[in-house]
This record gives sequence, C-alpha cells and structure tokens, in this order.
Amino acid sequence: MKLSNLKSVGHNIADSLACGNGFMIGIYGTDIYAEAARQPGGFVHVDFIAGTCSSPDISESLRGAIRLYRDALPALCARHNVSMEQVRRVEARYELDHIHGTRLTVSVADATGRQSEDSYVGILTQRLRQSR
Repeated sequence: MKLSNLKSVGHNIADSLACGNGFMIGIYGTDIYAEAARQPGGFVHVDFIAGTCSSPDISESLRGAIRLYRDALPALCARHNVSMEQVRRVEARYELDHIHGTRLTVSVADATGRQSEDSYVGILTQRLRQSR
C-alpha cells in the first residue's frame, strides 16, 4: 500500500466532514467548526477508525455523523486501493485559526509505522504551506 493513497483517504473523509454536507454518508448536515468553537481550546479531534470524538460536549447529530463516517471508511479505503488491515490511524483535528479561519489537520498511519500529518486551511481545505 502506498502512503499517498492512505493520505488521500484521510483528506477525503476529513474534508467531507469539514464541508458540512456529508455527501459521503448520505447528505447529513453538520457544522464541525461551530462545534469546535464551543469547545475548550477551540478544537474537535475525530478518530475515524473508532468513530469517536475527543469532546463529550458535541451534539448528538455530529456524534451520529462521525459514526456514519466510521462505517463508510472501509469502502473509501477500497476505492483508494488501501487495505483496512494496513490502516492504523485516520484522524483529523478541526479548529478555528485566528489567522486563516478554519483549519484542518489530518493524521494517518499504516501498520508498518509510516505516518503523515498535513494541515489545510479555509473552506476548500487548501494545504497550509510552511515557510522556512
């Protein structure tokens, strides 16, 4: 399995939740950034494999959507030629960034220990480029 394929899976599922329409799970409206703004620290961390969220104070609607994304993950992996047996982490952190607005950080890891973390900003989740 290519790590780039797993990165695509991570971005696709995290972006689908970020957009708020939930097309991947059957048109399920959510606003994860509004929910993040209400949390201590201003973020929500989602584990797509477990179908869980870091905050106990999210709405039941968002909690249900996250479970539906967990259930959709195997089919998404199959479309990207990724074996679920090789996937160890598919997580995302949604937060409000005072400079860029919405910010999404996607973290993935496979069974061999290869991992990646990418940050995206804005509604269309443009990759955040770090200047050196």
